[in-house]
Amino acid sequence: MMKHIDNNGRRSRAVVANGTVYMGGQVADDWTADVATQTRQALARIDAILAEAGSDRSKVVSAQIWLKTMDDYEAMNAVWDAWVDPAGAPARSCGVVEMAHEGLRVEIIPTAIL
Repeated sequence: MMKHIDNNGRRSRAVVANGTVYMGGQVADDWTADVATQTRQALARIDAILAEAGSDRSKVVSAQIWLKTMDDYEAMNAVWDAWVDPAGAPARSCGVVEMAHEGLRVEIIPTAIL
């Protein structure tokens, strides 16, 4: 059985299948904000989706983080480090991509278990 969270016909924000929460890329609400603010907003969205799925941030097993520029790496990490439990940090990769919108500075794609 699968559960689709916030499905608009083109994409779901997350799909829960076989005890795993597969999430699409999560971005900030305010695309004019700095990367720290955008990271906090994306992580808040992730927290809300995980709660709806029946999970939480302690169960994130991996994450991909896309940045508009590596100049934002340290500021994003400062917010990320406050969000994760350092004793149980997920596997993570981070890279630079061309964002879908000029104002986006960070996109986070986590996978979690229930």
